[in-house]
Amino acid sequence: QVQLVESGGGSAQAGGSLRLSCAASGYTYSSRRMGWFRQAPGKGREGVAIIYTSSGGTDYADSVKGRFTISQDNAYNTLYLQMNSLKPEDTAMYYCAADSRNMGRVPLRPTYFSYWGQGTQVTVSS
Repeated sequence: QVQLVESGGGSAQAGGSLRLSCAASGYTYSSRRMGWFRQAPGKGREGVAIIYTSSGGTDYADSVKGRFTISQDNAYNTLYLQMNSLKPEDTAMYYCAADSRNMGRVPLRPTYFSYWGQGTQVTVSS
């Protein structure tokens, strides 16, 4: 089992920045990939970014490429999402996710992640 706890959400003006953190505990050594997802009111859960824990390889949703950066600190079992040039459409609950199944490169979809945090709210005003 892996436990995930997000932090760092809040409010920002359009064009501003926020950094989300996700503290992982439990069998973290087994995680093969970690990711960030978001869900706006009335919408489905959307993949934002993924990082493969061994290679450090990353993938991003087109909507955030060039603005968001996913990174990991293995020494502290922490995942980050640096969000720059924020837009009002980035407003959502942001979730950290992890999975240990050996599946190679996967699409940015919730079905490929088994462990989830409780989420942290991000609100961007224009």
